[in-house]
Amino acid sequence: MVRLSDLHPNEAEHLRARADAMPELKCEQWLTPRPLPESTVALVSTCGMHRRDDPPFTLGAVDYRMIPRGVDWTDIIISHLSTNFDRSGLADDPNVAMPLDRLEDLAANDEIGAVSKWHYTFMGGHPQPQMFEEAGQEVGRRLASDGVDVALLVPI
Repeated sequence: MVRLSDLHPNEAEHLRARADAMPELKCEQWLTPRPLPESTVALVSTCGMHRRDDPPFTLGAVDYRMIPRGVDWTDIIISHLSTNFDRSGLADDPNVAMPLDRLEDLAANDEIGAVSKWHYTFMGGHPQPQMFEEAGQEVGRRLASDGVDVALLVPI
């Protein structure tokens, strides 16, 4: 991830202004989940990863892609492109952005109860988070119907 201090001052200021212009989101009531050793856990990432057969994310996309448990990493590609997104580490380890293997390790060590059968990715870097409301609610319903107790958010 690029630091603002590493960017040209004009680009850094542009990104600061975009962040300042984002609307404040209403905070909902927090829920207390089951203990982790009894919980089914899923990942939700803004890394823009998807399976080769899925349509690529496009600029400004507010939809999502589903990644199945146990996916073969050779079947995964990334269509998240940005000068502010350094993808070089993902070539060595895609778990940097979508830590599915680490989640499996946690389940194997009984630190979590189970790994969800589905995980979700969005395209990151969208300046209007409220545009994700419909897709976010749909993903929430899918997570609930799959018995997911905890969704780990992996922002990229």
